[in-house]
This record gives sequence, structure tokens and C-alpha cells, in this order.
Amino acid sequence: MAEHSHDDEPLAEDPVTDAADDTESHDIKLPDHLLEAIAREWEPAPPMPHPATPDIAPHTARRRAAVSAHLRGTPIVVPAGAMKVRANDTDYPFRAASAFTWLTGETAADAVLVMTPTPDGHDSTLYIREYAQAGDPGYFTSRTHGAVWVGNVPNAADTADVLGLRIRPLAALAGELRALRDTDCALLRGFDRSVDDLLPRGTDEPLGRVLDEARLTKDEWELARLRFACEATARGFADVARELPAVLDRTDVRGERWLEGTFWRRARLEGNDVGYTSIVGSGAHATTLHWWRNHGSVHRGDLLLADMGVETDELYTADVTRTMPVDGSWTPAQRKVYRAVAEAQAAGIGEVKAGADFLAAHKAAMWVLADHLHSWGVSPVTAQVSCAEDDEQPGAGLHRRFTLHSTSHMLGIDVHDCALARNEEYRDGTLAPGYVLTVEPGLYFQPNDLSVPAELRGIGVRIEDDIVVTDGDPINLSAMLPRDADEVTQWMREVQNSPAAP
Repeated sequence: MAEHSHDDEPLAEDPVTDAADDTESHDIKLPDHLLEAIAREWEPAPPMPHPATPDIAPHTARRRAAVSAHLRGTPIVVPAGAMKVRANDTDYPFRAASAFTWLTGETAADAVLVMTPTPDGHDSTLYIREYAQAGDPGYFTSRTHGAVWVGNVPNAADTADVLGLRIRPLAALAGELRALRDTDCALLRGFDRSVDDLLPRGTDEPLGRVLDEARLTKDEWELARLRFACEATARGFADVARELPAVLDRTDVRGERWLEGTFWRRARLEGNDVGYTSIVGSGAHATTLHWWRNHGSVHRGDLLLADMGVETDELYTADVTRTMPVDGSWTPAQRKVYRAVAEAQAAGIGEVKAGADFLAAHKAAMWVLADHLHSWGVSPVTAQVSCAEDDEQPGAGLHRRFTLHSTSHMLGIDVHDCALARNEEYRDGTLAPGYVLTVEPGLYFQPNDLSVPAELRGIGVRIEDDIVVTDGDPINLSAMLPRDADEVTQWMREVQNSPAAP
């Protein structure tokens, strides 16, 4: 059962204005008699159902049990993180620490998971902030924790029922952590400064690394969320393709921004948000690997490189890139580059199998691209020389001038998932069933690169899909979006001739 005692010392006091440090409040102050008057005659605030999916509890319990077995006898503390100021007294939208949500299913700010050792493993308690309710002046004065200002939050009992966790109020956390002050705790540091300050000692093995290595293998529930993210993302790409004629050759609008916003609307409709800042690059902007400004116009004859992903309400994200001719027709040079990248991606996906090296997909894709670059006369050396393992060999790596990045990264509740895992478990490791990774080769010919023929300058192409490792053939979660050059343009015509739908 949830506990509701508020007798413990709070972790931190909330000023009634909830203003950022050093920010002067310019609100009109309420005298005591007015506070008392406004606080009277309220019914309870409208309830807020917990947003977690009803079947989440068994999966998070299994994950906590795995972490408990790895850190037997060690207290484990995992904060969700705190709000971050954007400007003065406004905050960025909150996004919980990935490992915290993976262990709990919770996404609320300030919450903290504490796993206390027992003879059989750990007892888990989730500390959550309960917002000011009707009858409390903070209900209508607190900008960050008053239900009138920001909406109500799920109560402790509902949270306990949905998440399958013992719930205590956040006000009780400080006493719990002070009792652990002289203990070597496994703490996920860097997400909540007040928690970090109360637990100065730590274990030799960083908790972030332990959790990220545990998260490498996705369970069936996680794979289902990733599949949904890819399906929603495919609908978002169709929305973007449908909007292309509206921005084509319009110099009075920032077409890339319009297309970015079009996809964002889909992400907010079907999920939590975009999983990362969308890359929408038209023409030469496609050659900038992380083109996030998205302020350019879209002109006939351009290629559009769109790298976008929907993040689900449970924070799992797709990461998909498609490159398409904005007017529905490839030039010969664009088609040549696109087909080379598509061939490279197919070679890479073919290497995604249990027991294979993580880098096998990258090596296969790079060989194909290096071979094409040599056959076009762009690279002076063969693929065998350019892709040589000995990078000190003359000519080794010359293809990288045009390929820029690695071909794969892990994917899951983070777009670049499990980043704290050791190299021997990730980049230098082998793939296992349940791993999910991108395969995303690209070719980028900068508009000012005099080493390439003029017809190639300003062309950027990347194709990216989200691939599940199995004991058999790989599963492409984003295969519903076409990749063949002719199928891409046929798909564009089909979606542009179909009505938009929410």
C-alpha cells in the first residue's frame, strides 16, 4: 500500500513562486486574507489517471530483479531528474532519465527509485512529488507544483497500482538518503544535484554502466513499443511527403521548418514528442550531417534528407532516415548516389545477426561505398585499400571523406541507446538476440569539395532503418517505408494523392 505521511523532513523547499534562482518575481502578491478566501470551497481536483500502460509492471519488476542480482547487498538509488530552466522562470519540457523510466515505468520529474538490500535481493520504493491540491494555497499559487497551474498528477495509490511499486512522498526521501550517507551506494549521478549531494560515496562500478549494459537486450514489450514508434514515424514521413508540393519553390517560407513541424505534429499526436531534434535538409543542407537549423527553402531538383523519429509515451524512439527527390524525379547523378547507398545499407543489414561483430554491418557498408567511389573515379584507391584494417597504410580510409560517420548505433529508450556500456560490450562486442540497432550508411558530397565531379557536389544521401537482432534473419522495424529508388517516388505519388488524416 502507498504511504502518505508528510512528517519527514523534505528534500528541498519549494518557494511559492517556484522561480529560478536569482530571478525576480513580478507577480502581484496575494495577502493572507485573500489566500485564505481563495483556498475555501473547493471539491477535490479532477483525478489524473497514471499514463503508464497497464501491462508495464511485470516488465519493470523483471528488470529491477536483474539489476538487484548484479548489485546484491548494495543500495541502489536512481533519480528521474529535475526540471531545467530554459529562460528566467520557464522550464524546458521534462524528460526523465532513461534508466529510471526503464526500471520503473514512471516519467515524472523529481521522482527517485530507492532499492534497499534485503537477504533475498532488494525492496524497491518510489518517491514521488504530490502536487498541491484544493484547499492548499499552493494549489493556485505554485507555478510548478500547483494543479491549477500545471494540471493534476496521479495520486500515490494509483501510481502504486499501475507501477506495482511501494510509493512514498518525496518529502520522506531526505531522511532515507541521509541514513545511507556513509554507505557505498550505487547512484545514477548527474540527474538530480540534491540527491548527489546527499550521497557522496559510491561503488567502484558506475551504476550508469551497469544499467546501460543491462538495457542492451530488449524484451518483447520493448520491441513492441519500438515497432509502434516506427509505424508512427512512417505515418509522419507520409505527412511530410504530402506537404512537399505546398512548399516547393516557395522562397517566402522556410520550407524545411514547415516539414519539420509537420512531422512534430504527428509525433505529438501519437506519442510523447520527437525522439531527437529532427534533421530536415534540402539540397546542399543534406550534406551537413547534423543539419538541425532547418531554416532553408525547398527547390525543385533538390533531394530532401529527413532524419526523424517518433518517441512513444513510454519514451522509446524510432530513428529513421529517408532521402527523396522533392519533385518526385531523380536526376541521373542523384539516382547513382542513392542506389550506391541503398546497396551499402542492404549489405550492412545482411550482417546483423546474433554472434556477429557489432562493427560487421559498418564494414560491409563501407566496402560497398568505397568500391563505388573508386569506380566513379572519386577515390583514387580500391575498396580493399580504403577499407584496410591497418589505417596507417597509404590510402586507407580515404572513403571517410564522403561517408563521415559510423553505420550503426544501439536504439531503444534513447536514440543513441546504452551509451555508457563498455566498448567490449558494445562497439567491440558481438550482437545478441534482442539488440536493436540502426543501419544508416550515407554519402555526402560537400558543395565546395573540388575533389569530386561538379554533378555530385551538393548531393547528400542517407538511408536508415531500425533493425532487431534475432537468432535468424534480422527484423527491419521500419520496413514499411520504401527504400528502393523507384518505390520511393511511387510512394510519394501515392501519399500525395491521398487525403491527410490524423
